[in-house]
Amino acid sequence: MRPFRYEHVVDRDQALRAGAGANASYLAGGTTLVDLMKLDVLRPERVVDINALSADHGQIRAGADGLYLGALARMAQAAGHPAVRRDYPVIAQSLELAASPQIRNMASLGGNVLQKTRCPYYRDVSWNACNKRVPGSGCAAIGGVNRRLAVLGTSASCIANYPGDFAVALAALGATVDIEGPGGRRVVAIEDLHRLPGEAPHLETSLAPGDLITGFAVPAGPWTRNSLYLKVRDRQSYEFALASAAVAVDLDGKTVRQARIGLGGVATRPWRAHAAEAALQGKPLDEATARAAAEAAFDGAVSHGGNAFKVELGRRTLVRALLQASALEA
Repeated sequence: MRPFRYEHVVDRDQALRAGAGANASYLAGGTTLVDLMKLDVLRPERVVDINALSADHGQIRAGADGLYLGALARMAQAAGHPAVRRDYPVIAQSLELAASPQIRNMASLGGNVLQKTRCPYYRDVSWNACNKRVPGSGCAAIGGVNRRLAVLGTSASCIANYPGDFAVALAALGATVDIEGPGGRRVVAIEDLHRLPGEAPHLETSLAPGDLITGFAVPAGPWTRNSLYLKVRDRQSYEFALASAAVAVDLDGKTVRQARIGLGGVATRPWRAHAAEAALQGKPLDEATARAAAEAAFDGAVSHGGNAFKVELGRRTLVRALLQASALEA
């Protein structure tokens, strides 16, 4: 780990001033930042501890208009919240199926959404060819070991997958993100927070220097209770998804009024499957329509040898999640 300056801030204005400095990183739980600093992947010159802001930005509120999750709330806190478990089970499940109990107790929701890829070529600095870490250097993963990497949203410059679960559930439910920065407050859709890699995979989000995520708003809807998160992985605990699906449906009997679908493990960012949702609209939710939706979700998927199995695995994961959702009682 390289030398850095540690700064503890006590209010939002102080945090924004400190975070806007050259090569500064915010620190909450530290479960991603410190890990990557130890690997020499991230090299901040200043680390700004924002945990004192938890009183203002660590609250969870639920009401008739929806759910609000403070960015400094911990994963375990949100997963165990009665209103989240009852009215937004897809969110609770996405958090419970992530990491370990120790990490869930430590990690903040804001930090979890911003976690970095687990692509081995990004995390191992002995590999020079990683456009995400060293812009313009190439992508060793395309012709290398890429079993875990993305098949949706990729480019010729990067196939690194987004590894998280919680943001996939937020994408499915159409959440928005509250951001405070040197330029003031703004609200963006969770789908617009993470960028596609394109030709500049090192630009991962729409955040500007010094921007601070303060919370997430999830709108209420008749589909939120009838929701689930399905995660397929190599082992049953403490493992990232090979494929996952966040599904929320509003049904009239077996007919789909509205469907909300997010995909994880298979894409370069938390993935909202709009085409799959449209394929289900007004149709009975059965195996045939679920399969048609899954085909639509992965239309245009691009694989690279070792990760080719993910296309079919992703389809089957979505079909299974939809059929399980059809059996839920709202």
